[in-house]
Amino acid sequence: MAFLESLTILIFLSLLIFHYRPQYLKALIDRYWPHLGVFQALTNLNQIHEFLAIYINRSGGSFMLRGPWFTNMDMLFTTDPLDIQHVLSKNFTNYPKGPKFREIFDFFGDGIFNVDGHLWEIQRKTTMSLFRQPNFQSVFEGIVWNKMERGLLPILESISKLGNEMDLQDIFQRFTFDTICTLLLDFDPKSLSLDFPFLPCEKSLTDIGESMLCRLFSPPIFWKFQQLFKMGNEKKLSEANNTFDQFLCKCLARIQHVSNTNIESEHFGLASLVREFKDQSSSFEDPSKFLKDVIKNLIGAGRDTTSTALSWFFYLIAKNPIVEDKIREEIHTLLQEKVDDQKNWNSKELGKLVYLHGALCEALRLYPPVPFNHKTPLQPDILPSGHQVDQNTKILLYFYGMGRMEKIWGEDCMEFKPERWISKEGGIKHESSYKFPTFNGGPRICIGKDMSFTQLKIVASMIIYHYHIELVEGHMVYPIASITLQMKHGLKVRLTKLS
Repeated sequence: MAFLESLTILIFLSLLIFHYRPQYLKALIDRYWPHLGVFQALTNLNQIHEFLAIYINRSGGSFMLRGPWFTNMDMLFTTDPLDIQHVLSKNFTNYPKGPKFREIFDFFGDGIFNVDGHLWEIQRKTTMSLFRQPNFQSVFEGIVWNKMERGLLPILESISKLGNEMDLQDIFQRFTFDTICTLLLDFDPKSLSLDFPFLPCEKSLTDIGESMLCRLFSPPIFWKFQQLFKMGNEKKLSEANNTFDQFLCKCLARIQHVSNTNIESEHFGLASLVREFKDQSSSFEDPSKFLKDVIKNLIGAGRDTTSTALSWFFYLIAKNPIVEDKIREEIHTLLQEKVDDQKNWNSKELGKLVYLHGALCEALRLYPPVPFNHKTPLQPDILPSGHQVDQNTKILLYFYGMGRMEKIWGEDCMEFKPERWISKEGGIKHESSYKFPTFNGGPRICIGKDMSFTQLKIVASMIIYHYHIELVEGHMVYPIASITLQMKHGLKVRLTKLS
């Protein structure tokens, strides 16, 4: 990648010098410096979010980068809540995912994240119907608690007893992968175990996320060149895609066998999902691929977003021990009876933990698992911020930058303050999804929001109740360049068991 980005810079500068007189070159560079800044960011993708946050703050909330004509890379970055509302809701029909989005994120195929129109409506309606079935919440909570008691807590206990450091991000990724696979596929891959097995299907999701971000910030001609010759990030993406496809094919074959032999599945999972979608997918050219695409989207969301949210939450908790103490005190006050009776708490009881909810919202505000949303208009439009956009403009709704804007969150926007989410009456304070778009907004608002909060609260409350968390000294924590805000070198911590 570094070679290709450097080549782009050289080509751009050469064309400027060739076409314009030298005396005008300084003015041209001053005018087009943001383009060069983007290319600098490409060669240092690990710092991309800090780079963009600086530009966002300098510009007052949004800025347009007009890329060189040969790259087709005009980009508008915006953190303006009115722009967010306009794109996600008020003018929703003018901002579909569209063919450019699907080309970049082709791993998701015809899944809910990629499609528009009738196909999107079918998937959203069917998935919501599935989530609203009477037994769904209890089954989901049971799966999470089972993995917590038989997987997560024993591993934390074993490692902490030895006083060893551990990578919480890796642990959370394994935890969420196992739980979402158990829920959807009726199959526990058991990636979360004491020997920490290497499962290519689980790790392939990280490779896929990184490669797709490179596509987003690269001229199409470059990543398509890599794709054609099977090199660089495109080679990594192709191999990861094949690995995950093989995993899904085995799971689908197993479910088909269960369906053909009329064996009742123990869990709610994929058998129900297949039944729900089979009637809908019969009109599609390849129903089997359609089902795989549906499942890819749900597993990707279930593993990556939740594990990322947990990782950044515990990073902030480790840096703010006073918040950790307050959460633990809240658990002791409201749920101690459950602990004494050795009973698991449910979503209703978790809803009483107002301070924990505020701390989770703060972590999601500062470190949204999906740091941006990518849109392109069907027709030319003028956003509330005054920017004119057309079919060649990539719009990046920059959620990561929103949490760092004083004009949105106040002068203390960089502080981790759970109290920000607590009303004067002591209840949960709700913010508009266009000010806090972690779960998206408008018609495409995340249908798994309640599931996510349930899982986040179960894991967070149990770990904080049992352990004190400390960052390993000298361990650097910063976001990886990916479509989800994972940590480059993981989250290295030590846990101390509380008596």
